[in-house]
Amino acid sequence: MKSPFMASLASRLQHSVTPNALRSYFAEFLSTFFFVFAAAGAAMSTRKMMPDATSDPSSLVAVAVANAFALSVAVYISANISGGHVNPAVTFGMAIGGHISIPMSIFYWISQIFGSVVACLLLKFTNQQVPTHGIPQEMTGFGAAVLEGVMTFGLVYTVYAAADPRRCVHAAIGPLAIGLMLGANVMATWPFTGGSMNPAYSFGSAVVKGSFKNQAVYWIGPFIGAAIAGLVYDNVVFPAQVTESLRGIGGGIVVV
Repeated sequence: MKSPFMASLASRLQHSVTPNALRSYFAEFLSTFFFVFAAAGAAMSTRKMMPDATSDPSSLVAVAVANAFALSVAVYISANISGGHVNPAVTFGMAIGGHISIPMSIFYWISQIFGSVVACLLLKFTNQQVPTHGIPQEMTGFGAAVLEGVMTFGLVYTVYAAADPRRCVHAAIGPLAIGLMLGANVMATWPFTGGSMNPAYSFGSAVVKGSFKNQAVYWIGPFIGAAIAGLVYDNVVFPAQVTESLRGIGGGIVVV
C-alpha cells in the first residue's frame, strides 16, 4: 500500500510531465534565451563601441535599459504559459511560496539554464567575447552575495505583486514593472556584481567562457533573496490562502 507521501510525490511527478507542463518548460527555455541573448548582447555591444565601457556612464544606462526591455518582453510572452519566471531564483521563490511544485521547479531550472547556455553559445559563435559576471578585487564574495540577494528580493517581490490578481494590475503593466525593477538594480550594482539577479544568466556565460570564479555568489545570494521575498509577501504583507497559479502552471497567486 502506498504511503500518502509517496502517493503525493507520484501525483506531483505525473503533473510535471503533462502536455501543459512541457509547453511551460519550452516557454521558459525560449523566454530565457531571448532575455540572455539581449542582455549579454547589449553588454558586448557597449564594449565593442566603447572599449572603456566599464568607466562610461552611458554604457551603464544602455545595458540597464536593454535588460529592462528584454525582461519585460520575456515575461510578457510566457506569462500565460509558464508564469514568465525567466530566472531560477524566481522559480525558487515561487516554490517556497507553494505556487509551483519541486519537481516542476527542477524542470524549470533545467529549461532556463539550457536557454541561457544556448544564447551565450550563439553569441560566442559571432567571434565575440561573451562577458561574465564578476566582482571587483576590493569586494568580498559575501558582500557581493548580499547585494545580489537584496536585488533579487526586490525583483521577486515585484514578481509576486505583479502576479497577484488582488492588486488589479493590468496584465501588460506587470511585466513592465518587473523589467523596470531589474533595470534599476542593474544601474545600481553593475560595477560591483554585474547586476545579475539571475543564476541561469551568470551560469550560461560562465560555461561559455569556461570560468566559474565567484559563481556561488550568483546562486546563493539570489536564492536566499528570492526565498525571503516569497515568504514576506505571502505571510506578512499580503497573507492569504493560495492555490494553483492564475497566470499559468508556475506563476501567479489566486485567493480562495
